Amino acid sequence: MSNEREPTLQSSQINKHSFIHPSILTSMETTHNHAVLVVDVNGSSIINKGDRDDHPQSTAHDAHDPPLISAVSRFKSWLLSDCLSDLRFILLGTKLCILFPAIPLAIFANHFHFGKPLMFASSFVGLALLAERISFLTEQIACSTGPTVGGLINASCGNATELIIAIIALCQRKIDVVKYSLLGSVLSNLLLVLGSSLFCGGLANFGKEQKYSLRQVHVNSLLLLLGLLCHAVPLMFRYAFSSGSLAADPTLQMSRLSGVIMLAAYASYLFFQVKTHRLPSVPQNQNEEGVDDDDDDKEEAVVGYWSAFVWLAGLTALIALLSEYVVDAIEGASCSWGLSVEFISIILLPIVGNATEHASALIFAYRNKLDISLGVALGSATQISMFVVPLNVAVAWIVGIEMDLDFKLLGTACLAFAVIITSFALQDGTSHYMKGLILMLCYIVIAASFFVIRVHPKPSSANIGTQTPPGRMLEA
Repeated sequence: MSNEREPTLQSSQINKHSFIHPSILTSMETTHNHAVLVVDVNGSSIINKGDRDDHPQSTAHDAHDPPLISAVSRFKSWLLSDCLSDLRFILLGTKLCILFPAIPLAIFANHFHFGKPLMFASSFVGLALLAERISFLTEQIACSTGPTVGGLINASCGNATELIIAIIALCQRKIDVVKYSLLGSVLSNLLLVLGSSLFCGGLANFGKEQKYSLRQVHVNSLLLLLGLLCHAVPLMFRYAFSSGSLAADPTLQMSRLSGVIMLAAYASYLFFQVKTHRLPSVPQNQNEEGVDDDDDDKEEAVVGYWSAFVWLAGLTALIALLSEYVVDAIEGASCSWGLSVEFISIILLPIVGNATEHASALIFAYRNKLDISLGVALGSATQISMFVVPLNVAVAWIVGIEMDLDFKLLGTACLAFAVIITSFALQDGTSHYMKGLILMLCYIVIAASFFVIRVHPKPSSANIGTQTPPGRMLEA
């Protein structure tokens, strides 16, 4: 019949000649009673002929409308809806969203001088929330990668808090805060994060035998032992030679040389993990019939790959701001709460900074994915010990600040016991909840040893670790 309407353009035909996003095309395609507008690559409009007959005025109006402007407006609408969707998942996708008011509270406390303890506490809570959100974003990125690369990404992004706090404290010449916060991060990853992961994973998979690859355990253990040697040598120099027996103190020079060696070793470790000896993507999650047990547990990313990187940059900027508040207020909080700066730096700050690794390691251990869980915990500890610590020594060297690798006797001894106990616990390739319990108890003992220290720096001191009176900070 002459009045019969021509068939409407299909989505496949539209996509072939258009540059508009498919989500926009879906909203543009309507029933046979409405017009269909598509802009092709040449900038001309394609309008259904039958709709042109039904709506002559609308057709005449669209003929004079610039089609590119119409397409751009629809693209902006799609982009806005995509950003709002990401915002909903990032800000409201966790039960910890009730802690978001702590971030503006920290800003107001700093601006209106509400007091150092309040500024420290609100910044502390805000950092914990932001670290957890960074964990979520790294998991979204890791959906497109294997366990090795995913673990490295998670460890790298998770250590952003520690690195930022250390750099800010270094710029303020608070050397002891830098050392103790990084030492506490290594201890927390080896004992608290790894221990709680093995403990919860063992209870959640009580009837299963949890196995993991020994290759990454051995490599990380060797690197941690190398880092321990680099930290112990300056301490041994201090005891082996008296102050007048040498023309110059070799501690600083040896620390800088050791820092260069540690950075080279970590670069080799990255090449080993990513290129030459990558872990198989699914080594342990198959049952006896060869069927993957975790097919039902696989999750799809709800945030786009590149969108996750953009949000990571924004959250990292907030972490840098709150980290500056924490470093500024740590002395006031120490005096107000009756806690030593050592305890706050070694125990409290790493708990916040390692919230990313802690959450990820617990989730993967609960799902019986110990290779990823160990990659997160051990990878983070190795990265702090072999990359972040020598990086701070190098930065201090560049800006003219004397920072060595001497963690004093108590700190070095705690690091040595943590590395040795962890290496012994992971040497057989299997796990159960008892191993995790022992590691957590070791962490409690170390935390108690720093908690009983009741010596605080003077509130007016602005350069902790540079000109500290004898007996004020930890001494051998």
